[in-house]
Amino acid sequence: MFEELFKRPCIVEKYWAAALPVQRSCYLRHLADFGAKRSTLRHVAVNQLHLVQVLGLTQRTLVTVSHIEAAVHEWPWPGKPGGAAPAQPVTIERFVVNSVQWLRFLGWLDEPEVEPPQPQTAEVAAFGKWAREVRGYSEQTVQSYCQMLDTFFCSLASPGVPLTSLTISDVDRAIAAKAARGGLSRRTIETHARRLRTFFEFAEDRGWCMPGMSAAIGTPRLYRGETMPTGLARDDVLRLLATTEGDQPADKRDRAILMLLVGYGLRSGELRGLQLDDIDWEQETLRVRRSKSGRTNLYPLSRGVGLTIFHYLRDVRPMGPERTLFLTLFAPMRPLNRDTLWKICKRRLAQIGIAGRRLGPHALRHAAAQHLLDQGMSMKAIGDYLGHRNPSSTSVYAKVDLKSLRRVAEFNLGGLA
Repeated sequence: MFEELFKRPCIVEKYWAAALPVQRSCYLRHLADFGAKRSTLRHVAVNQLHLVQVLGLTQRTLVTVSHIEAAVHEWPWPGKPGGAAPAQPVTIERFVVNSVQWLRFLGWLDEPEVEPPQPQTAEVAAFGKWAREVRGYSEQTVQSYCQMLDTFFCSLASPGVPLTSLTISDVDRAIAAKAARGGLSRRTIETHARRLRTFFEFAEDRGWCMPGMSAAIGTPRLYRGETMPTGLARDDVLRLLATTEGDQPADKRDRAILMLLVGYGLRSGELRGLQLDDIDWEQETLRVRRSKSGRTNLYPLSRGVGLTIFHYLRDVRPMGPERTLFLTLFAPMRPLNRDTLWKICKRRLAQIGIAGRRLGPHALRHAAAQHLLDQGMSMKAIGDYLGHRNPSSTSVYAKVDLKSLRRVAEFNLGGLA
């Protein structure tokens, strides 16, 4: 494997002569099979060499993450000509990540055993299976429910209390504590309480908890249309896209992602679920699987979006068996998760001076809806375009049709005012 990464015979010989050459080479081959680029493999090979030399690894040895972090500061990282310089933070982070992943691949990483997050893990897993197979919830919704339930059971005043001994007072205190932490809307708290109701209905039917628990869970009152959708002005959207006009791999990938979010108003899960086969280049169409309704929509593939995807596929995305459209930039290549997509949007928005807790991928969906509304499209057409099941989901954008509101405000009342 080293012969494929380095051209100079003396360098290749150095890598073969160092300790654990077979273990290092096998891992590099593993990464290459998953589509890692040559530059990435070279970085990993360098980090492997540093690690075995600093820690003196010659045979199977359990290594902790703290040992890896300490090894960073024991190696004279090359700096400017004439001496060594402290490693940059990104270099240190990459060294630790590459080392952890290699040792985990070998089974040599000494990791503490992870305790179950809470004693109701089995019950939450059973609920997730029921929600998926009986209720027909999407995988994204099931994961959201289960993550919320894990957090809830960990946040109880007495986390170890059995489910059969849980009282409504325990539940109320946990909900009140969540609301007291601040930064949460009434709708968020209502959604939290409503999901707890669904779980306790499931638990009551199986005799896992006291009867009447679900009916006793209170929820805050909601007022129809009380909130405004968080979106971006069209000028801000154009400035956001301008941050991706560079030639770096991250620029090309992020531009394709942002163009899809802005142009088609996709949800996070819908974008992350796109497959290579969802793009029909001959018919110029894009297939989107709706994460909430489960339906599939077919859209015309605009020339601008198509070009950005083409450039990403040609210049950035590695070849490999993975069919998901958007992958991480560093090995091991894997589909984007929700947190990664959120960070991409947040980082790009920060570059144009926009920051906020709720400014993630969904803000671009709101921006797409508002643009369609400004173009005079009907609520029905906008709802169909965004994949809304309920017309009320689209009517919220009528509140921010400022042009129409200004026309009303400027109406001549004929001296009545």
